[in-house]
Amino acid sequence: MYYRAIDLLKGMISRPSFSREEASVADFLESEWKRDGHLVRRAGNNLWIMNDLFDPGRPTLLLNSHIDTVKPVSGWTHEPFQPEETEDDVLFGLGSNDAGASVVSLYATFCLLAQKEQPYNLIFLASAEEEVSGKNGIESVLPMLPPITFAVVGEPTGMRPAVAEKGLMVLDCVAHGKAGHAARNEGVNAIYEAMADIEWFRTHRFERENPYLGPVKMSVTLINAGTQHNVVPDRCSFTVDIRSNGCYSNRELFDEIQAAVKSEVVARSFRLNASQLDASHPFLQRTELLGLEPFGSPTLSDQALIPVPSIKIGPGDSARSHSADEYIRLPEIREAIDLYVRLLDGMELT
Repeated sequence: MYYRAIDLLKGMISRPSFSREEASVADFLESEWKRDGHLVRRAGNNLWIMNDLFDPGRPTLLLNSHIDTVKPVSGWTHEPFQPEETEDDVLFGLGSNDAGASVVSLYATFCLLAQKEQPYNLIFLASAEEEVSGKNGIESVLPMLPPITFAVVGEPTGMRPAVAEKGLMVLDCVAHGKAGHAARNEGVNAIYEAMADIEWFRTHRFERENPYLGPVKMSVTLINAGTQHNVVPDRCSFTVDIRSNGCYSNRELFDEIQAAVKSEVVARSFRLNASQLDASHPFLQRTELLGLEPFGSPTLSDQALIPVPSIKIGPGDSARSHSADEYIRLPEIREAIDLYVRLLDGMELT
């Protein structure tokens, strides 16, 4: 299964799979999995397979990772879409780390676990549009699946279990002023109006902190105002990236922010809330036995859209994601398959 996983990963790298443009990779994986003897179901560019003799009376384990990638940044010295394997077992290519290695490792895990009877049903889902939290990704597929009891989400964590993950809320804010000539004492400068609110976002601290995720984090990331140098701007827009910590829902944060700032505030979505796995879950009991250290993840994944207990764990390093010369060390895939199986084989979910 390890060598099969490497072949599949090389095939994925060689086919561009940007978010909402994953058809080529989805076609490739669908064909390859059918060749391996699986019944492959598909909706859009999302693919899933289920174990034989699916029993509705049993709990269901979902293995999930995503097939889409970001576009290559500048600075690549290797060809992003040409899988390049070095003598020291490093594989370069776009999506090799995020999250192709998780896709092929979880596929191998599915095949190995399904070879014998498990106390749960098993579904492997390779989803689309994760990088943009798209509506046609995992969110569109979950209603088509049998009820899920527990999910393992493959993302590059160095195979450390991320027991909690921060949520995301993006705010579009507008401060209003009054236009005037910059040479005279007239008008109300919208930039100055916005500055007070921007300072609030920079300095405000929400009281409740999560032991794994820490405090809520707010960052003003975009700002736009003005039409020309001699006109006092009457409008200043800015965008705020907010990473919620599970101590507040995104809606609660929004209501408090709206009451505190003067600018108009519109949330793009409330749907990407933080998540956290209960410490008593049997998966975490297994991680403790294997000496794995849990942590809280500051980055968002499809875990935010899975409304059941879940864990984020996968081969690779998050620091390599979205970077030039992205790579995976091939032994990381072998180790991931082995560890996934050790963690999941025979696990009781009820």
